[in-house]
Amino acid sequence: MGELSTLFAPERVAVVGASEKEGTVGYAITKNLRDDFDGTVVPVNPNRDDVLGLDCYGSVGDAGDVDVAVVVVPPTVVLDIVREAAEAGVRNVVVITAGFGESGGEGSDRERDLVELAEEYDLNLVGPNSLGIMSTAIDLNATFGPRNASPGNISFMSQSGAFITAVLDWAAERDIGFKDVVSLGNKAVLDESDFAREWGDDDGTDVILGYLEDITDGQAFIETAREVTQETPMLVVKSGRTQAGASAAASHTGAIAGSDAAYETGLDQAGVLRVESVQELFDFAEILAGQPLPDTEGVAIISNAGGPGVMATDAVGDSMLSLADFTDETLDRLQEFLPEEANIYNPVDIIGDAPIERFEETIDIVLADDNVGMAIVLSCPTATLSFEDLADATVALQAEHETPVAATLMGGSSTELPAEMLSDAGIPTYFDPERAVGSLEALSRYAEIQDREYTEPETFDIDRERITEILTSAVESGRTQLGVESMELLDACGIETPPGGVVDSPREAEALAGDIDGDVVMKIVSPDITHKSDIGGVEVGVSTEEIASTYEDLVVRARNYQPDADIVGVQIQEMVDLDSGTETIVGVNRDPQFGPLVMFGLGGIFVEIMEDTSFRVAPVTEVDGQEMIDEVTSSPLLYGARGREPADVPALVEVIQRVSQLVTEFPAITELDINPVVATPDGAAAIDLRLTLDAEALQTQEQP
Repeated sequence: MGELSTLFAPERVAVVGASEKEGTVGYAITKNLRDDFDGTVVPVNPNRDDVLGLDCYGSVGDAGDVDVAVVVVPPTVVLDIVREAAEAGVRNVVVITAGFGESGGEGSDRERDLVELAEEYDLNLVGPNSLGIMSTAIDLNATFGPRNASPGNISFMSQSGAFITAVLDWAAERDIGFKDVVSLGNKAVLDESDFAREWGDDDGTDVILGYLEDITDGQAFIETAREVTQETPMLVVKSGRTQAGASAAASHTGAIAGSDAAYETGLDQAGVLRVESVQELFDFAEILAGQPLPDTEGVAIISNAGGPGVMATDAVGDSMLSLADFTDETLDRLQEFLPEEANIYNPVDIIGDAPIERFEETIDIVLADDNVGMAIVLSCPTATLSFEDLADATVALQAEHETPVAATLMGGSSTELPAEMLSDAGIPTYFDPERAVGSLEALSRYAEIQDREYTEPETFDIDRERITEILTSAVESGRTQLGVESMELLDACGIETPPGGVVDSPREAEALAGDIDGDVVMKIVSPDITHKSDIGGVEVGVSTEEIASTYEDLVVRARNYQPDADIVGVQIQEMVDLDSGTETIVGVNRDPQFGPLVMFGLGGIFVEIMEDTSFRVAPVTEVDGQEMIDEVTSSPLLYGARGREPADVPALVEVIQRVSQLVTEFPAITELDINPVVATPDGAAAIDLRLTLDAEALQTQEQP
């Protein structure tokens, strides 16, 4: 094990605030430890000589060597106790006490002081506001929960202590065991990344589970989890899917990218499987812990009941999996062996009178097929079949062929012993065929995660000095909302833009348009007018003779729409042939936990309506950029659908990468939209820009 080894393998545990009074937290923790712990329990309470028959000490310093101190004292004295423990040489502290950051005010101040104290003494500190920790390897139950966990190979962390007690109670009835359990509490010091790293190095942990309400440092979590999930699967229930605050966003990206989009994307980039329920959490954990990974996505279904076989087939159709196409050899063997009434094609229906011999031979034939990556053995109870015999046969054949199998036994009490037999061999059993398919899908998704190759993002040559000048100039003039007047920013990033500029008089407009061949596009430039086309603020195909009058018209329309709007001027821009290209959008919204969230999608005026978008947490690699494009439903438009000439997709990928680099290197940019980015067969050009700045962040940013 790694840096937290003594936290989960202590020899002496002190309970500071141990109590004889039933119903108190100090009593519950001391009793749980006394009743089960393999090591020594050291009660600490200056008002008692003994607690629950154990010698009691007046302070941690008097208790001798202590590996873990569990602190259950009033919040006002927690810091004194933790400092005393640290000075006594204790390196692992679990703070059960609430009344810190979660309560605000003085509690937040106390939590900041606690963090500083932990940093000063290099403490592994769990909490505060924690239920405690468990490790079944040594019967450690340093919590005030009502029961200990059963031994197993799953390690579990949760931000909710109540969720832990409920899950342990639920899991006990289903014979689901755990290695370590941690109530994260406020995560003041140790967080999800620390425990993921620890359990990834732990031979006793085969699967990592988590219930998370937030992630402390999204970038650190992605980096850690990517390494961990190459060897150890990780499943997370992430609560909270609201898009609160999105309506106030200034960009298309901000409006579309609610808080949940960052978590969905970040967890995927980290190689973490996100699940929707406790049922899924443990369904997936059981199969990941017990079955090998599949070679292909092809699923075989073997059933003695037609209806349930169809249900399983429908579930496969709704998933990312597919029904396996049997080889001719498999079909010949099945036809030769099975009764004439049976269905030899997938799903295989061996009909209701099937005895164990028919099930056994069919499973053997099907698992031997190279096109079968996974299988579901599905059975309803009949007088001709014993579920125990079927369990025996399934266990033996799965081990022989080393093909992942999920079982569906559609019965009641008659399934209890067979399900236990299958579970002991690592084969999960479900009543509902849909759950079996979902678990196999999770197995396949994790196989894909293990096959991923992570690459470093490319660093492009950009003009950082010029970018800083543009952003600083805007802030110094009191502007934090920038538009097309700052298109030079994109030029400095190496992103192609059409020739043009921003002017503030009809005469300047005519002069600039004279330098551009052909008709031009004219747009009102105002940080106060977001959707320019909605108010007639855009004119396309303006000829040389119409430049001055169009300038005046655009300004009048803007004034009529919003009299107090700040009119910067009018943008003159060379026309881009939209008919020969596809309008896309590249945007960024800065998430509080994960940082810059880069968006790609179908662009133009309908982006918020269509929401045909994909996301990645920056920095974005070339592989990420290509995947972002391929994930959107409209991507065939870029590859030549319906007779269109294919766009220069690599150029579009590069735009995504350069935007990612820009917002990574300049964290003062909180939101950004380039809409549209027109992708043509000859490249990709940015036509419009909108971004939001954090003036304070810009002032504190390191200069290039």
